[in-house]
Amino acid sequence: MSMQLPSGMGDEDDAQPVSEINVTPLVDVMLVLLVIFMVTAPMMTAGIALDLPKTAAAPLSPPAPPLELSLTKEGGLFLDKEAVPQEALEPRLVAIHAETPDRALHLRADRGLDYGEVLRVMGLVQRAGITKVALVSLPGGDPPAAPAAAPVR
Repeated sequence: MSMQLPSGMGDEDDAQPVSEINVTPLVDVMLVLLVIFMVTAPMMTAGIALDLPKTAAAPLSPPAPPLELSLTKEGGLFLDKEAVPQEALEPRLVAIHAETPDRALHLRADRGLDYGEVLRVMGLVQRAGITKVALVSLPGGDPPAAPAAAPVR
């Protein structure tokens, strides 16, 4: 009982690699993924059915973007990219704080500016009633130095 192969199938000298891609397994996997997605997608959007109460309260508004107060090395003050004279800064901050009391302020000061000048401006901000103040810096500065060890006695 021997098996007859078609001509050319038994010759190992004529063997050539198959250059066709079998896409059937790929299609099978894609169909399975499609079915899984179709079954699970409605579960992701559906929540628990509730009969929520109604209220007359106004919807919450998003918080106002923070004020940007910039101090240049030359002594210039800019409030949201608008130049402000030194004497007009505190009244402007008081007026802005009266409109939106929860608004934060981001303080940007030039690196070469005197520390006392930054503190003076922070005092003006505090007198205006603004308590949410953040100092803005750029990432990537020098790492802090390790503290020196205390002398052993």
